[in-house]
Amino acid sequence: MVPHILFHVPDPGYFPGPDVWGTQGIGPIASSGISQPPVAASFARLIYDADPDAGRERLRPLLPKLVEWHRWFMDWRSDEGAICITHPWEAGRDNAPDWDGAMAAIDPVGVGEYTRRDTSHVDPSMRPTKEDYDRYIWLVQRGKKLGWDEAKMAENRPFMVADPTMTFTFLRSNRDLADLTEALGGDRVELDDWSAEVEAGAGTLWNDALGSYDSRDVVSGEWSQSISNASFLCWWGGVDNPQMLAVLERVSDAAPFAVASYDPEGPKFNARRYWRGPVWGIMNTLIGMGLEACGHKAEAARLRETTRKLIEDHGFAEYFDPLTGDPAGGMNFTWTAAIWLGWVSPGAGRH
Repeated sequence: MVPHILFHVPDPGYFPGPDVWGTQGIGPIASSGISQPPVAASFARLIYDADPDAGRERLRPLLPKLVEWHRWFMDWRSDEGAICITHPWEAGRDNAPDWDGAMAAIDPVGVGEYTRRDTSHVDPSMRPTKEDYDRYIWLVQRGKKLGWDEAKMAENRPFMVADPTMTFTFLRSNRDLADLTEALGGDRVELDDWSAEVEAGAGTLWNDALGSYDSRDVVSGEWSQSISNASFLCWWGGVDNPQMLAVLERVSDAAPFAVASYDPEGPKFNARRYWRGPVWGIMNTLIGMGLEACGHKAEAARLRETTRKLIEDHGFAEYFDPLTGDPAGGMNFTWTAAIWLGWVSPGAGRH
């Protein structure tokens, strides 16, 4: 497993820090106990494809590690082929409405007192609520109590949601990993088998009543009833569902700036609260690159232009208000700068 945080330099001001996670001694470096969407192989491929001769020997030792990371997802995060999260932070979409139903089933008894750091430098109205955070920390404390042993944590798991973010990013990365493995003379058969399984699993995320890809609560069997920006990662995953183009058009037209992280016409939309409405440049980039790869050039160009205008007008903000375009969250975010260099700016390379 590749943790989503490595505490390679102690920072007493960071919360939750290594003492809260309690992973010391489990891995070589103190870390979190969860992962995040596996995009590494896809971006390794973009770098490799730019200059295979220069990248071949640097890539070679990484491939077995990437394969083992993907194996971990298949072993511990798969339900009917869809890739799941066991903590909202694992999706990277912390307070998305997708998790509301599943999180409501958790009683965060015994969490105790703690001091958040995110609300000390960002307006609390733009961040997850205390009720959300109590449940985040409760899940972390449960993992710590069980020694982050996946087999033990799988027993009576209180939170597990099949997630479009994880499923579509894994599907794209796994295909890219198979291509890279073959390019370096390896055997891609197992990877292709995983891709077939996860592509079938993506179909289990289609909510026919909603007319969109949606998150599915594995514990209760209930749909989240959420059209989010993750729903549109289908193209990034190589799943070209024609029904989603109409959904993208409606959601994009519902607010001046696309793509809102939650449907602006949905009942839980909040234009400035983190993953409940704001536009995220990184998600726009993955959606746009996916649209390009599936041949939807006009839709990709529209999304690139919208993202470009947001950054040109407001800088490298963490996220943006889809109704006004105003910056929100933190400023000077490196991943917003990275997508400007890689896809958004007029001089960016084309992938």
